[in-house]
Amino acid sequence: MAQSKPLQNKLIVLIGGNGFIGRHLAQDLLERGARLRIAARHPEKAYSLKPLANLGQLQFARCNVKDKASIEACCHGADAVVYLVGTFGKDQLALQAEGAGHAAAAAKAGGAQAFVYLSAIGADAANEQSGYASTKGLGEQLVKQAFPGATIMRPSVIFGQDDQFLNMFAGLVATLPVLPVFGSEAKLQPVWVDDVAEAIGNALSDPATLGGKTYELAGPEQLTMGDLHERIAAGQDRKRSFIAVPDAISAIFAALPGTPMNGDQWRLLKAGSVATGDLPGIAGLGVTAKPLGLFLDKWMVRFRKHGRFTVEAA
Repeated sequence: MAQSKPLQNKLIVLIGGNGFIGRHLAQDLLERGARLRIAARHPEKAYSLKPLANLGQLQFARCNVKDKASIEACCHGADAVVYLVGTFGKDQLALQAEGAGHAAAAAKAGGAQAFVYLSAIGADAANEQSGYASTKGLGEQLVKQAFPGATIMRPSVIFGQDDQFLNMFAGLVATLPVLPVFGSEAKLQPVWVDDVAEAIGNALSDPATLGGKTYELAGPEQLTMGDLHERIAAGQDRKRSFIAVPDAISAIFAALPGTPMNGDQWRLLKAGSVATGDLPGIAGLGVTAKPLGLFLDKWMVRFRKHGRFTVEAA
């Protein structure tokens, strides 16, 4: 964490701040002394942050990012705005692109000094195969047009103890003795959610230096989906058999309704999520990224057969 507190008493609006990343980012910013406004369709999902804030440091606002007037109201008086909204479902254009552009315009018109847009590695407005990647790429363009000094963050897969990524696979590994692995050779460069939060906090603290740039946020380890499953099983102290599913079958599975992975997610997984090296990385934001291996075994204890009682006394 930064020692100086340039964000002390600054009002920062987190649009989509009720989600996994938003809650971690809020903790980082509260520690920096910022005042926060959590703006979301369901801000009550972030009420767990209340005990972490001082009196008057945290407020909640209901925000519909498909409504320009709603965005403008939530951004009123902001010193900085962070746009965290993302979806693999419907309305990607409205939620990831148009809403981001409206938020950047509202922030600029209101005199905000900083704007951060959370994009993704692989974002590309010209990508005709993935609605997620193309709308994230368009969102970057609209944000930069409206707020030229905005900071664009492109993370790889973001992991944390309370994420929906590791925990989904950990639950499957704990339950099934034989597990199919989709995109077994797909490469990821997972980044810890608290490192992402620190990077965003640093960008908000120094927009004169860190604004107007695009950063790739990736961890220090590259691993395949197959590697990830093996390491999760080892962390749970379980012996499991993994079967690499051919791409053709994976694509059919992802196209079926009600499956855990939709076609967009499958195409992104197959493409992989590693830093290109063509853009500045997380170190350029003053953060030393921590590897997944630093946390994984500890987090997998609760998935072991007897949980913490599996651990022998030292």
